[in-house]
Amino acid sequence: MDVALRRPMSLDEFLAWERGQELRYEFDGIRPAAMTGGTVEHSVIATNLVRALEDRLRDKPCRAFRGDLKILVAGRVRYPDAMVTCSPVPRGTDVIPEPVVVFEVLSASTAATDRIEKNEEYRLTPSIQRYVMLEQAHRAATVFARAGDDWAGHVLTGDAALAMPEIGVELPLVEVAHVVFRGVGLDHLTSAAMRAPSRALPRRRALCTNWKKPR
Repeated sequence: MDVALRRPMSLDEFLAWERGQELRYEFDGIRPAAMTGGTVEHSVIATNLVRALEDRLRDKPCRAFRGDLKILVAGRVRYPDAMVTCSPVPRGTDVIPEPVVVFEVLSASTAATDRIEKNEEYRLTPSIQRYVMLEQAHRAATVFARAGDDWAGHVLTGDAALAMPEIGVELPLVEVAHVVFRGVGLDHLTSAAMRAPSRALPRRRALCTNWKKPR
């Protein structure tokens, strides 16, 4: 395996080689690169994101998948944290065809690759119409989308909506924060305004109120 990792490979050689490995590898166009382990937060966010997408894609022609399946982009192989395709997916495949929307959950170790290298690869892949980078610890996303011949980026924060007309789905970012980050323990994502009533009330009155922590 060490020899395989050192020598240059073609895309077809890599695909045949990787299918015989126990671990997952991405392909940079020349050599395999082992996938690094993620955090609990990263895993929970990716899982809940796919669930939120699946809920909204029910009865639609598009399907959401999480990052144990790969995509081919600009002669390279990537495992996005989540993706949506509107094309038929063959049985038994490990490659999702023609991804339309791709998601990455940013982390300290992968942010530079996600923001620069993968951004360029996704831009060069005609089927990909939108690339969403979700922050792990903030209610925020960086979104790149096709606008004619341009690949335009913008940042969403707070109560903004994540619109994805390519798949007929819109997710308010506040809902994405509450749903996607559920179970991660990031209580600071709840706004100060939502927390203020319980702090402002005396203890006895706070115990009598019907206010409940948002789920």
